[in-house]
Amino acid sequence: MKLHINDQTYDVQTEDDTPLLWVIRDDLGMTGTKYGCGLAQCGACSVMVDGEVVRSCVTPVSSVSGKQITTIEAIEKDQVGKKVVEAWTDHQVPQCGYCQSGQVMAATALLKSTPAPSEEQINAAMINLCRCGTYNAIHAAMAGLATEVKVTTEAGE
Repeated sequence: MKLHINDQTYDVQTEDDTPLLWVIRDDLGMTGTKYGCGLAQCGACSVMVDGEVVRSCVTPVSSVSGKQITTIEAIEKDQVGKKVVEAWTDHQVPQCGYCQSGQVMAATALLKSTPAPSEEQINAAMINLCRCGTYNAIHAAMAGLATEVKVTTEAGE
């Protein structure tokens, strides 16, 4: 099957029910997307498929054939993704960093669909687990991004 990942097309030979995570990591060598729980609960494996966040550990590769897949490796090519990474750095969000690729993917997807999210929308979207407990830093980064986008939008820039 053909997979469109990070603006490149890959021919992949695998079983239809193979989780997308393993194709990304093992077959294609993109190791930024992490394995966390394997149950779609922690979010470490989050990628975007056609702009929506999905948990790649439970997403059958056959269900994403022909769709646009974005992994953390390409997130800074996107203007919103680049701003998220900058905010993560400015707010020193990562500690161990293991969950952060999934966190960045969730933040980017939210900001792309809702440029100036409310606190409630941020809380609803940023549900990935972090063993280091960087939730306060994540929330501060997201609040800053939401304010930045809101100010920019109101100023007509």
